[in-house]
Amino acid sequence: MRSLIQFLYEGFVFEAEDLFYFRSSKKIRVKIAVNTRLLLHNKLEGIGWFSYENLRRIAAAHPEHEFIFLFDRPAHSSFLTSSNIKAVVVPPPTRHPILWRIWFDFTIPRVIRKHGADVFLSPDGFLSQRLKIPQVAVIHDLNFEHYPKDLKPSHSNYYRKYFPRFAKIARRIATVSEFSKSDIVKQYHISPDKIDVVYNGVNTDFKPAAQTAVDQFKETHTGSADYFIFVGAMHPRKNISRLMQAFDRVKNNTDRDIKLLLVGQKYWWNEEIKQVYENMQFREDVVFTGHVSVGELQTALSGALALTFVPYFEGFGIPILEGFATDCPVITSNITSMPEIAGDAAELVDPFSVESIANGMQRVLSDGDLRTEMIAKGRSRLANFSWDKTAELLWKTVEKALEKA
Repeated sequence: MRSLIQFLYEGFVFEAEDLFYFRSSKKIRVKIAVNTRLLLHNKLEGIGWFSYENLRRIAAAHPEHEFIFLFDRPAHSSFLTSSNIKAVVVPPPTRHPILWRIWFDFTIPRVIRKHGADVFLSPDGFLSQRLKIPQVAVIHDLNFEHYPKDLKPSHSNYYRKYFPRFAKIARRIATVSEFSKSDIVKQYHISPDKIDVVYNGVNTDFKPAAQTAVDQFKETHTGSADYFIFVGAMHPRKNISRLMQAFDRVKNNTDRDIKLLLVGQKYWWNEEIKQVYENMQFREDVVFTGHVSVGELQTALSGALALTFVPYFEGFGIPILEGFATDCPVITSNITSMPEIAGDAAELVDPFSVESIANGMQRVLSDGDLRTEMIAKGRSRLANFSWDKTAELLWKTVEKALEKA
């Protein structure tokens, strides 16, 4: 039988596996270096929001520790939410694979050694191949393994070459759904015991907007017409092409004046999406808002007929929760992580079928009772997700990495 070293302290007995918790929470000031390069002021998206919501909670909950935030450009004060956060700017901005390699494998190790960090936490999954301290990677999904052509070749090649290495290097991995966990295990042959699921949450500002605000928004953006809404960067895997084709079908089958509101940046607007848009019969009824504030997005979702979020690959799908939080019925895909997140609260459709997407939109458009039922189920489903829960679980992942150190 394995012998246990026991420690006597103030009348309590602590066993070896308990020692780290006791020391880190009461005695030792741990330094956590964090990759915060996606904390971009007024430009937070996906992983940026994950980083912001979790890091501010973790730092506030653990004032006994020091958090070294590593930015690749000047840090905005809004991200320095606790006195135990220290911002370190490590140039240059990392927006190209060559710079990724330099930043993570050469610059970051030097900076981390200088500041004496005990662990490196990376919310975007990128790790250093030259660090000796424990590393924790948050790998949100492996879309690049399944759909490499959806990315620029330089980006796709980098991800597919290095992420298998990052998964093996990591002392612990956190991911945002059971689907993504099983995908990482299968693709990279990683033990499931090394991976923790930390579901995303939703911004607490998301709630049903006042009717006056909704009416004003509709008047400004759709001429007071009802609308379906999509939220997210217009990346090919978000399936904008089929969504626009489905909207054309629905528009053809109704006398109602409806619009399709696309909220997000056209970073990945490619030739295929452009061609579909130009060939639409009702393209004048597609409204592009670009990036909007949280307040505007809350109002936009509150006034929509439904959120039409139908990617063909997703590690989680935060807009699903944003829809639930704003009493917006949700139409989403029946594959990858989306059924896991939506449960029975959404209308599930086949993202590869324009007909299936259109039928889902038509059902929600024509059935008021269905919309009411979906809203009620969405409120109930939302109770399973919060950033407080996510932050607590992510911190436990960091602790596990340090326990093994």
